[in-house]
Amino acid sequence: MEFLHPPNWLEPRGYANGIMTEMKVGSRLLFVGGQVGWNAHQQFETDDFAEQVGQALKNIVAILKEGGAGPQHITRMTWYVCDKQEYVSALRQVGQHYREIIGRHFPAMTAVQVADLIEDRARVEIEVTAVVPPEG
Repeated sequence: MEFLHPPNWLEPRGYANGIMTEMKVGSRLLFVGGQVGWNAHQQFETDDFAEQVGQALKNIVAILKEGGAGPQHITRMTWYVCDKQEYVSALRQVGQHYREIIGRHFPAMTAVQVADLIEDRARVEIEVTAVVPPEG
C-alpha cells in the first residue's frame, strides 16, 4: 500500500489524500456497508457521538476479521455524520477511539454531514473498503 501525498502539500491530519495498492493475484476487495454505533444485537447503548463512533469502528473491525482482514487493510473510509458541530467538538475523543480500535493507519477518508440516518438514534455511519492480500 502506498500513501500518495504531493510533496508541496501540507500533511493531512488523521487521513490520507490517496492510497494506491497493487492488486496481486489472490488479493480481494472487501466492502463493509455502513456501520452505526449499535451493538451486535442492533441496540444502541449510548447517544454520545464519540462512543457511537467507537462502537461503529468495533463493528467494522469485526466484519473485516470475518473476511480475513484487519484495520491495516482499509484503503478508504466514508463517514456520514448528522451534525458537523457534534463531530468537530468530539474530535479528541473520536481520535482516541480511532487509535485504540484502528491504530495509526489512516486511509483515504471522506466525511460528510447528512440530513439524517436511517436508524433514528444513529449519530454517525461509517463505510469501509479494504484490500485483503492473498492468503498465506
